[in-house]
Amino acid sequence: MVGLPPIDRSLYKESHTISHAICEWGHRGDNLDRYLMGRQFMVLALVFVINMSGAPVADASVLGLPEVVTNIFLKSGLAMILTTCMIGQLNTQVNASHCMLDYINTHFMTFTLYVAMGIEASGLLHASYLIQIIVAKIAGKPIESNEPPRDGLTSFVFWVKVMVSTILLIFSLAVTFIALFNGKTTMWEGIPYGISMIVTITLWCVVGMLEGMQIAFFAVSKITEEERNTSVWAKKTCDLLFGNGGRGLPGFMIGRQLCVVSCFFVAARATSMDIEDGESNVLGVPDGVQAFFDTGLLGAFM
Repeated sequence: MVGLPPIDRSLYKESHTISHAICEWGHRGDNLDRYLMGRQFMVLALVFVINMSGAPVADASVLGLPEVVTNIFLKSGLAMILTTCMIGQLNTQVNASHCMLDYINTHFMTFTLYVAMGIEASGLLHASYLIQIIVAKIAGKPIESNEPPRDGLTSFVFWVKVMVSTILLIFSLAVTFIALFNGKTTMWEGIPYGISMIVTITLWCVVGMLEGMQIAFFAVSKITEEERNTSVWAKKTCDLLFGNGGRGLPGFMIGRQLCVVSCFFVAARATSMDIEDGESNVLGVPDGVQAFFDTGLLGAFM
């Protein structure tokens, strides 16, 4: 989806009809940005659910393996990280980087596009737009858009979504950090609560950087070498990516995905709540609300 915008869609209108239909809508106006926002929430939510499904119970033992092996691969989450990367993500990303049209030429991709666009349209993630606007103001650069400026009802609805999303974000942060400081999350024992919070925030920053790099690298892969080499560091980066017989970009995707998934799983540990028997709920909320908190979706939302 990110690599195809520069390609003339008429070239694959007949050979890849589903891909053409997806790109016809997905590349219209700012729809690609909307899709990426919804898609990112889908990925995070799935990783948090996988973490819940695969997290070991206390004193778990598998195949009679020595305790040290169990601690390294099972209790640390390394086995789940490697499985999620290699089966769920890496093989598809490497294939998609070389076969973009073929990869999205299925109706399941159409369904995925609709779901991602629906998540973005709900306004749940619109706090990201507020952050984007603030950063652009600080940088003194306008936000580039392929659509006319919002006005009237469109502008009103947009800012209502931003307000609601921002309130939900602040609430999620407050609930999660209160749980973290009270030792009511699934973070590994022995790690101080303050360190857990610092590590979690750092991981969010690293994930954001890696996600931005992925999108940027796919985009620059379709422009000329002269357009890429706008600075010394851009040239050095592109030489590493594209100057090694085409192996640089897939190699980056593999290393990047392992880093991202590792960060996701650690963040899921730190932000997923775990209320033991006899303990009070976070902020004294009802059991039903606490059960929702325990899913970890607040962490995925943040």
